[in-house]
Amino acid sequence: MSDAFRSVIAGVGGYLPERVLGNDELSLMVDTSDEWIRDRTGIRERHVAADGETTSAMAAEAGKRALAAAGVGPEDIDLIVVATATPDMTFPATAAIVQAKLGVTRGAAFDIQAVCTGFVYALSTADNFIARGQSKAALVIGAETFSRILDWSDRSTCVLFGDGAGAVVLKGVPTAEAGERGVLGSYLRSDGRYVDLLYVDGGPSSTKTVGHLRMVGNQVFRHAVRNIAEAIERVAEGASVDIADVDWFVPHQANQRILEAVAKRLGIDESKVVTTVSRHGNTSAASVPLALDEAVRDGRIKSGDLVLMEAMGGGLTWGAALARF
Repeated sequence: MSDAFRSVIAGVGGYLPERVLGNDELSLMVDTSDEWIRDRTGIRERHVAADGETTSAMAAEAGKRALAAAGVGPEDIDLIVVATATPDMTFPATAAIVQAKLGVTRGAAFDIQAVCTGFVYALSTADNFIARGQSKAALVIGAETFSRILDWSDRSTCVLFGDGAGAVVLKGVPTAEAGERGVLGSYLRSDGRYVDLLYVDGGPSSTKTVGHLRMVGNQVFRHAVRNIAEAIERVAEGASVDIADVDWFVPHQANQRILEAVAKRLGIDESKVVTTVSRHGNTSAASVPLALDEAVRDGRIKSGDLVLMEAMGGGLTWGAALARF
């Protein structure tokens, strides 16, 4: 039986902290250089949350902007899903805090933790709620303050990440009315055998501390290109879409080299790839919606465009989603 409702992306929003940390300033903090960072990652600068600026605060601001873009209010939202690996607290869920900040008083709110793939997981989860008629309008947010879990003496990791938040509003529209618009499909995967390639060395039940991010960069790169390509091929196949027909490719902004390698492997023209990594760094679960927001605001992504989103993160987790605006 076909789903009764289609999840249409009605609005997007993004938020970046005011403080910009450029490579030259970073080179005063750790043994690195602008040339070294740009050559290996493509990153020139990243945004860093201010003291006291929390993941929920950024998530709420991105959510507020997405609501405004969609032309809906807090009273219209009945589901909030926040993807984050850097919550305000162990509990309650950051989504519940965002729910209160935005004045949403009905429905459910919960977090999803799939690290950099979090937004794709969250989008897929909300889409399933809408498809089953369990939600009429969902706010899906990716938000991170990775600056709080970095070891600023480790140049192999601290140069990569930044803070920020991005959000989308999904509206449930009867399939017959939606036509070709909406989320057409998603594909999610994980493989826990590779947890030691990208992880945080602390947690409530193990060390009673927050810990710092650790990564085996060269192996993550190898898995990323293969796994992301697989996810893209599977989601396109499931939606009966030819990758060549995709108008915009909005990838997780991990590393410019990874973006280029995936595009080359799948034959995606570079002009179709939305890239923000040079200015945002890797904002984990926030990177896909932040890039999506920028491309919508500057007019690149228009109504009717076919958009492919993908990500890979610690776990390892990976996935892709396909939507027509």
